[in-house]
Amino acid sequence: MQLQTISYTLQDEQAPKPGKTILAQQDTDHIIVYQAYNRQIADYALTYQQLGGPDFSYERMSWIKPGFLWMMYRCGWAAKEGQENVLAIRIRKTDFIYLLRNTAYSTFKRKIYADKNEWKQDLEQKEGRLQWDPDHDPYGREIERRAIQVGLKGSLLQQFGREMIHSIENITGFVHEQKQILDKKGVDGLSVPVETLFKTQDLVLDQWLGLGRLNG
Repeated sequence: MQLQTISYTLQDEQAPKPGKTILAQQDTDHIIVYQAYNRQIADYALTYQQLGGPDFSYERMSWIKPGFLWMMYRCGWAAKEGQENVLAIRIRKTDFIYLLRNTAYSTFKRKIYADKNEWKQDLEQKEGRLQWDPDHDPYGREIERRAIQVGLKGSLLQQFGREMIHSIENITGFVHEQKQILDKKGVDGLSVPVETLFKTQDLVLDQWLGLGRLNG
């Protein structure tokens, strides 16, 4: 597996606790985002290093998540139907920022939009959707920190699935291995991908995303 890992306890000690933060595995130029699919979609993605095939639909919304444990909560550690294969997708940071700039909040936010009409106009103009959800610990319990997920559709999803992906790795084996460790030994034996604070280098975008904000 190409992902760098760290003990969960050490990762948890280093991670910020409250507020909206983007934690992700990253290097100088790239960031990892996660998706979970059935075997057919995952096999196609792994073979062709892009999203597609007869079982994948570009007509639906598709969500990407940079947080590993948020993905584990969502897919039940690769146990939920249709989400049995977890993919680690490497894209350029510049592309991830492009995706963020082309999102509208999926629900109305008073601190972001002047009124609901402005929000609805944003929904009509942008093909991406932005959500801040409670992050979760390895057992699926909500924690104070907020985690980001980005929904893609239309041409934005086409760009992501066919043009932006640098590499795709199926990490389901690692997921199953760590779930077994978690069940037998608890968090003390658990390893997770190294995640550090992602920075957009764009103050206007940061303010719009609400990075560091506790709520709202």
